Amino acid sequence: MLFLHTMLRVGHLQRSIDFYTHVMGMTLLRTTERPEQNYSLAFLGYGSNPEQAELELTHNHGVEHYELGTAYGHIAIGVADIVATCNKIRASSGAITREPGPVKGGDTIIAFVTDPDGYKIELIQKEFLHPHSA
Repeated sequence: MLFLHTMLRVGHLQRSIDFYTHVMGMTLLRTTERPEQNYSLAFLGYGSNPEQAELELTHNHGVEHYELGTAYGHIAIGVADIVATCNKIRASSGAITREPGPVKGGDTIIAFVTDPDGYKIELIQKEFLHPHSA
């Protein structure tokens, strides 16, 4: 088996593409328009399948807001330098909702970012990543 992608429903596709490309540093890999079915898709990532899983953004035409519910947790992204990454995100007008620091009860360094639709993104410092991966 191979992990391919995670899908998030978004209220404004271009706003979300801008956030994930300009603030989070992902690349827009491809888009699909389905006007007859009233939805549009955008696939983003730091690489593409099969080397990396992708993020699928789905915009259902006419829907501008979703209730996230209590089951959704977060997306996790590994970074080489969490402080520098948070500073870069903040400089790009991204919302850091938990500053870098150790996870409760452990020593893994994490931080949280929130995207324009309210989805949480956990940043996890990973020593094995090269600085250009952040």
